[in-house]
Amino acid sequence: MKVLSVVGNRPQFIKSGPVSVALRDAGIVEVVLHTGQHWDRALSEVFFEELGLGAPAYRLDLHTADPSAMEPGIADALARERPDWALVYGDTNSTRAGADAAVAAGVRVAHVEAGLRSGDLSMPEEHTRIAVDRIAALLLCPDERSRDVLRAEGVAGRIEVVGDVMADASFRLAPIARERSKILSELGVAPRAYVVATIHRQANVQPNRLARIVDGLGRIAEPVVFPAHPRTRAALGAVPANVRVLEPLGYLDMAALSSQARVIVTDSGGLQKEAYWYGVPCVTTRPSTEWKDTVELGANVLVDDDPVRIAKAVRDAHMPDELPPLYGDGAAAARVAASLARS
Repeated sequence: MKVLSVVGNRPQFIKSGPVSVALRDAGIVEVVLHTGQHWDRALSEVFFEELGLGAPAYRLDLHTADPSAMEPGIADALARERPDWALVYGDTNSTRAGADAAVAAGVRVAHVEAGLRSGDLSMPEEHTRIAVDRIAALLLCPDERSRDVLRAEGVAGRIEVVGDVMADASFRLAPIARERSKILSELGVAPRAYVVATIHRQANVQPNRLARIVDGLGRIAEPVVFPAHPRTRAALGAVPANVRVLEPLGYLDMAALSSQARVIVTDSGGLQKEAYWYGVPCVTTRPSTEWKDTVELGANVLVDDDPVRIAKAVRDAHMPDELPPLYGDGAAAARVAASLARS
């Protein structure tokens, strides 16, 4: 059996690491295609190096997030490799391009993180989730809520709950990150005495909205460490004195920094989950989230772009006394490989 895995951005590189190992262990041939959606070295190449991933067999190197520009290169790889499956992750433009190209080529699509819904159709990611789930032959869900969503939508593909493959990476690598990384000493911050912020979604880097979020960060009492995506940095104006803007960090430094923060402020879906696994309260600068369980438990607070709400949520942030396991047990990748092998 052969699988073509389509990845293009930081979260997908992290998710693909444990899956690549599991596919190899299951005797499944994997061919990795990197679309180039994230082409900055700090958002792309460094993750392959730090996570020990094999070099992609195909690098489109397009330096664009336009799915229509990605599809011809993916189609060429599919024609050359003739895989049994195209494996796509999450809800990015690379996800959509990989799924659409595979369907056009007559290759079955397997979707990791199937069934997630924020309920917010103003987000392009929500449209991608729905569209890919409609055409996927194998829907690999992180939890039962996602499975139930897919059943209610009447999707045609086979649904399996496997857990979250990002949990596999987080549980294995976060302790290593805290041991090896020197990022806290380099920044001169102490554990639980600072806030980490990441803002990168397209809606949030519009100048007026980004300015309101940064205003909120400036009202926080602690130092705010802000590793900035290139497009965020390009849109940033002046930042408050308590906000320290950094270049994007590698996975190990980011895991060490985030897992020892007092609070995480983010618009990242992946970091919302990681915050929960780290035991760090999260404040999300979005009006909605696909990771609703974290909000319902009180570990995550939605504040949109309101500066006052951002500051108050950070000030009041705390983890609930009870932390039930969410999104998997660290063995999701093996279940993904087994599901593919059965097909």
